[in-house]
Amino acid sequence: MYNTDMPTRAELPTTTQLLRSTAIAIAGAAVLLVTIVLPAEYAVDPTGVGRVLGLTQMGEIKQQLAAEAANDDLISAVTIVEGEVPLAGDATALQSAAASMNAAAPEQPAAAWRDEVTLTLAPGEAAEIKLVMKRGETARYEWRADQGHVNSDLHGDGTSGQSTSYRKGRTEASDTGELTAAFDGSHGWFWRNRSDVPVTLVLQTSGDYSQLKRVL
Repeated sequence: MYNTDMPTRAELPTTTQLLRSTAIAIAGAAVLLVTIVLPAEYAVDPTGVGRVLGLTQMGEIKQQLAAEAANDDLISAVTIVEGEVPLAGDATALQSAAASMNAAAPEQPAAAWRDEVTLTLAPGEAAEIKLVMKRGETARYEWRADQGHVNSDLHGDGTSGQSTSYRKGRTEASDTGELTAAFDGSHGWFWRNRSDVPVTLVLQTSGDYSQLKRVL
């Protein structure tokens, strides 16, 4: 097997040569830092070389974007009182506005429901509730089950024989939204308990309808 010969002492670099190489490397890194890195990343250009190369402009854009992002994060966490909008970038004013809002903002009242119906369905049992509505009328609703799950069908039956299904759900425990009547008639919900335990449903409604009725 051939082994590489060890270098002689004369072939090894001297301490002076090592120090000179180290100094050259440090100087080169410093030049790159001052002329390339600082202008491109932080828009700091003490020599003017970065602006000639277009790097300072790049750094200015990066700094501006970073400042805007930080300002947006702060603004998004604060709901500003109308007529008391602080200047963008004024962190102290934004924090003061947030504290004022938390201290003075009244709680919003819960949505007022016009009707509430409670149904208890045994496993496999079904029920149907309808709202009597005219075409274009809109009602808000929310229903929820205390346990288990149901299949649901939000549909409408028209006075002139029309029918439509607005929404179908499978193995769900709640739903909320708005119902806009596609035609004059009865519009509402059919539920069937598909779980193995009794389910108590609570339906709350409000809006444009003349009557709420149970048809099944």
